[in-house]
Amino acid sequence: MNELLTRRRLLLAAAATASLAACANRPSPTDMPPIVFVPGNGDTAAICMTTIWRFESNGWPRERLHAIDMPYPLARDDDTKEQPGRSSTSEHMAFLAAEVKRVLAATGASKVVLVGNSRGGYAIRNFIASGGGAALVSHVVLGGVPNHGVAVDPSARLDNEFNGAGRFLTRLNASGANGNEVAAGIAWLTIRSDRNDKYAQPDAAILGRPGTPTGISYEGPALRGAENIVIGGVDHRETVYSPQSFAAMFRFITGRAPTTLAIVPEGRVVLDGTLSGLGPDDRTGKDPTNLPLVGATLEVYATDAATGARLGPALHRKTIGADGRWGPFVADRLDEAYRQHNVAVRPQLAKLPSEYLYSNIYASFQHDRSAVFACTAMGWQNICWGSDYPHIEGTYGHTQKTLHELFDDVPEEARRRMTLGAFAELFPHIPPVPTE
Repeated sequence: MNELLTRRRLLLAAAATASLAACANRPSPTDMPPIVFVPGNGDTAAICMTTIWRFESNGWPRERLHAIDMPYPLARDDDTKEQPGRSSTSEHMAFLAAEVKRVLAATGASKVVLVGNSRGGYAIRNFIASGGGAALVSHVVLGGVPNHGVAVDPSARLDNEFNGAGRFLTRLNASGANGNEVAAGIAWLTIRSDRNDKYAQPDAAILGRPGTPTGISYEGPALRGAENIVIGGVDHRETVYSPQSFAAMFRFITGRAPTTLAIVPEGRVVLDGTLSGLGPDDRTGKDPTNLPLVGATLEVYATDAATGARLGPALHRKTIGADGRWGPFVADRLDEAYRQHNVAVRPQLAKLPSEYLYSNIYASFQHDRSAVFACTAMGWQNICWGSDYPHIEGTYGHTQKTLHELFDDVPEEARRRMTLGAFAELFPHIPPVPTE
């Protein structure tokens, strides 16, 4: 699972006056089962962010929103043959099954909702048909899933999972009862485009064979026995990741319309993520992976909003380890750990750990340009500049020069906070600085 996706973390410029009042009509806890998103062929969990944020903006608990990162997200050309950097249908299903069981154990829920785009829908259907998922799933949403193939060819490539006449899809489409293509006891929704899904086309132009019939119609993603809806104009991925698709799946799961289609900004932005590469070894090749790019270095800079130019040195630098994570910053890591393990914390905290850190912890600096940006760009107010006189590592002999270099281009309010305000707040018994 990619943990960053449980947060609306990258809305760096959003309406500061937006209110959480839009969430007043949020669904009850019984209407909010855990949801697992399954991205498509070659995709990453990051593609699910905006849809997850919209669920959060409508009151869905972030700990009940998950997305899988298949290590090798691309399908094999032949499902029965090993192919470096690619995954089989059985591997895809097994990875999803493990995530579903982990989410159920973590949340205490008895069933999950599964939402799949493109190839992700194959793993969902396979899990339900052959992997024990039928008893663990309440709702399925399939957006842009080529349920009858990208093309139909009964004479070749029968072990390619995208062949509508192939063994894999033939088995899946025969797994329902009474002429249906879906399993009973589960609520099924398919979302398709009217004509704009490149993998549901009657002409094989997308496959490099213009003028050749695919054997597939625009209705290819629909399934007998499911609720099938059409959203005009959306493309292949937008069948899951557009506001219109979110509205449809929210209504399908809860029985009511969402309060808002907007993504409600959070009060404090958290930067976090994972870094991955290309190829079977995660460093060479062209096929995308979701494996950690161990040893790579990522830096985060404050930038000029108008030009994108970097402002000062890196605010954050991380060498990627085995978990692939390049963040979050320390306070946010504390929050993350608390959210995951707060049931074991005694006594329970009245606030998030970061709130205690930001309100009770003060730090001083002498030369560090990054400390200035910690205040101006990250919002940490408890930072005090000091000369550290008479120590040799202080600014004695070049104090004025250092102050000009650090603060000449800093807004007056922030400059005063770092040079006087935080210190006066921390040491209120110290008399004011003499004016003469």
